[in-house]
Amino acid sequence: MREIAGLDVTALVAGYGSRPLARLPALSVAPGAAALLLGPSGSGKTTLLLALAGLARTLAGTIAVAGTEVQALAARARDRHRGRSIGLVFQDFHLIGGLSALDNLLLAPFAAGTPQDRAQACALLDDLGVGGRVDARASTLSRGEAQRVAIARALLQRPKLLLADEPTASLDDAAAATVLSLLTGAAAASGAALVIATHDTRLKSAIAHQVFAEPVV
Repeated sequence: MREIAGLDVTALVAGYGSRPLARLPALSVAPGAAALLLGPSGSGKTTLLLALAGLARTLAGTIAVAGTEVQALAARARDRHRGRSIGLVFQDFHLIGGLSALDNLLLAPFAAGTPQDRAQACALLDDLGVGGRVDARASTLSRGEAQRVAIARALLQRPKLLLADEPTASLDDAAAATVLSLLTGAAAASGAALVIATHDTRLKSAIAHQVFAEPVV
């Protein structure tokens, strides 16, 4: 396997089963840097993002995350690599409502089979402005608080790649700017390559590195 820092994608075609849905000719993102994956609704952005995480099928091309070619891994090894090297922030945050903010974070290392560091989890929540909500049930968090908890959960394993799917959709300008600042700041501080899939044109002025999802028709 090639030793590549950050993220490197070449001639990617992604889909489900044997059906190709989207294409990404090339993308390279250095550690700590950010890129936008652009395209209108239905262009295949989410499918490509899931392929980068090893959750959608790579039908052609290569995806290397910190030197590991994701598509070459067996299913179990791919799951382990995702749990330890890739952080995911979905538009729907997928927090467990009955658990506290802290326990939602600690599920990530539990699922990945790595030690649970409560002090680190609390520090991340504090850094993201929700340190006062550590023990609050996720169901009681505001949308903004829940999003910060979801970002903290994605960062807890110190990922090499941070993926965010439409993180500013339906947010007003001020909230969108805050979320973008949180994501780019966290990626830069942790040395993770950041890819944001979005159709939000407001982000274009903030992140110069931009590529486009190409639907396969």
